[in-house]
Amino acid sequence: MAENRYVGSYPVIGIRPTIDGRRGVLQVRESLEEQTMNMAKAAAKLFTDNLRYSNGEPVKVVIADTTIGRVGEAAACADKFRKEGVDITLTVTPCWCYGSETMDMDPMTIKAVWGFNGTERPGAVYLASVLATHAQKGLPAFGIYGHDVQEADDTSIPADVEEKLLRFGRAAVAAATMRGKSYLQIGSITMGIGGSIIDPAFIEEYLGMRVESVDEVEIIRRMTEEIYDKAEYEKALAWTKAKCKEGFDKNPDNLQKSREHKDADWEFVVKMMVIIKDLMNGNKNLPDRCEEEKVGHNAIAAGFQGQRQWTDFYPNCDFPEALLNTSFDWNGAREPYILATENDVLNGLGMLFMKLLTNRAQIFADVRTYWSPDAVKKATGYDLEGRAKEAGGFIHLINSGAACLDGCGEAKDENGNGVMKPWYDVTEEDQEAILNATTWNYADLGYFRGGGYSSRYVTKSEMPATMIRLNLVKGLGPMLQICEGYTLNLPEEVSDKLWKRTDYTWPCTWFAPRTTGKGPFATAYDVMNNWGANHGAISYGHIGADLITLCSILRIPVAMHNVDESRIFRPSAWNAFGMDKEGQDYRACAAYGPLYKTIR
Repeated sequence: MAENRYVGSYPVIGIRPTIDGRRGVLQVRESLEEQTMNMAKAAAKLFTDNLRYSNGEPVKVVIADTTIGRVGEAAACADKFRKEGVDITLTVTPCWCYGSETMDMDPMTIKAVWGFNGTERPGAVYLASVLATHAQKGLPAFGIYGHDVQEADDTSIPADVEEKLLRFGRAAVAAATMRGKSYLQIGSITMGIGGSIIDPAFIEEYLGMRVESVDEVEIIRRMTEEIYDKAEYEKALAWTKAKCKEGFDKNPDNLQKSREHKDADWEFVVKMMVIIKDLMNGNKNLPDRCEEEKVGHNAIAAGFQGQRQWTDFYPNCDFPEALLNTSFDWNGAREPYILATENDVLNGLGMLFMKLLTNRAQIFADVRTYWSPDAVKKATGYDLEGRAKEAGGFIHLINSGAACLDGCGEAKDENGNGVMKPWYDVTEEDQEAILNATTWNYADLGYFRGGGYSSRYVTKSEMPATMIRLNLVKGLGPMLQICEGYTLNLPEEVSDKLWKRTDYTWPCTWFAPRTTGKGPFATAYDVMNNWGANHGAISYGHIGADLITLCSILRIPVAMHNVDESRIFRPSAWNAFGMDKEGQDYRACAAYGPLYKTIR
């Protein structure tokens, strides 16, 4: 599909077919060889057919050369997997095996075990035994056991097993992809926002990433010394002039900048974008004298401080943030970047989690305002309907920068419904529709004295969406909040009146949580009232269950969510930490500690 923009290879899934080691006159092992290997092949096909890396390529899956019945074969498998770069293992079996001899003992791999539900051989007994051994040794593993008994010769994967295999695979690939990459902060803390106070220990110990820091002045240095890809810049500028429509200027007439000044700002923000991209991942096409700069910071995510030191003097970063987070640019469809506005690293990492799970562009927004039915009625005369009425109101998501343009919902699926597609499915028609729904309005000079351009659109499609927030809590560590819901397509006149009560030049999304009638999800108000920070990261689709699985791999407890309990999938060892699912999660994460912490 696309070139891997990061240093290093993508994570590989290794399939471990384990088997009863007994040979002899009754040929126990021999009778199971074909069935066991067929399970491995079926799982491998499921993964390669359904899971993709962030660059669009199918995940790589390797299978052990032989079934694994004794420790020598387990060692041979481990040796092969080390050479193949395996980070994730799935052990499969239809029968009893010798647990401690055949299990994956590598402390750094992400593990699952699928035990076949059949009557001829005790696959379920092995599954229970080896999961207990994993727990005993402090090596959490996901257990997968089908609901219904299958015939011994059944090579199909039941739907419930398939769901768990894919949930594990998606989450494990996302977790392993982050390892060894960087978060690049450009600048530092924005206006005292807690989320932009970077904690290197959290990023290193929980995600296996490093923190890279450069001052914002580096962008000015590269502009001044012409350390950028001039051919790409010229292409980007021409595309911007042709495709990015300039909207109205809300500033008073006497304060508005000249046409010459605005044109210079366009050149500045486009140049900012190509330079930030180079800072993140390098660029071999930089001038020959710039060997250092060609390398980049291997950043899988980044954040830009902006306010206030930069934006009081220079054009803001809204254009680079919005467009880098979008699933296309002047080169057509491409893997979205993650660039957090205001260097809110915690929101940027939330966006990263969801991008890696979905391969879709992400929205960054203020969780700005709760609108009750009565407040909407008073402001507009409109009685809420549909999902907004069911939720007891809705939440206004809006911010000047970093919301991907895909969030307008103008890309359509086969039924004509608004959708945010995986980037490799975004067509030229989709790109045109998204660009036509977006204007670029000159910055509010009250907020941004240095000028610049903000994207402006309103989400007009009702789409399933998941909003999350990653927070750090003193004495606890990291935690995640998850809220599944829907974007709303409010009547135009209603949307317009409400939008005008805040900044009418920023991208606007109305969001109705899926409420449960109790706790933090009793109503939309309760979601807003229990949200843990000023920002939220928003993805297309209801992916809360995948996020819960991912967080359990990373040892990040989930503080609040509206995911049905039947969809929650965590390592089997979590069951040893009590009967309440969320309490289990907190206690297990505390007991196991960060995945990559080296000093206990």
